[in-house]
Amino acid sequence: MSQDLVIELMQNVFMLILELSAPVMIVSIVVGLIVSIFQTITQIQESTLTFVPKIIAGVFTIIILMPWMLNVFVSSVKEMFNFIPNLL
Repeated sequence: MSQDLVIELMQNVFMLILELSAPVMIVSIVVGLIVSIFQTITQIQESTLTFVPKIIAGVFTIIILMPWMLNVFVSSVKEMFNFIPNLL
């Protein structure tokens, strides 16, 4: 197994991780920003107020995008399994 194959495999794994985690992270950032703006406008200084909306938004995002995430994951795993004969 050459070093180039290992690097290519690791790049594919990291790109898959980024592709699957990006929607949840973006939604959490947007919700956190909205809650922070709301806190600034109303002058509420509760530090725990941002966690609950972010968690709820993240869970809803995962629930809504789960079919897409599963399809992307399964197709990537199939590609990796098809890549195994090149390693031998």
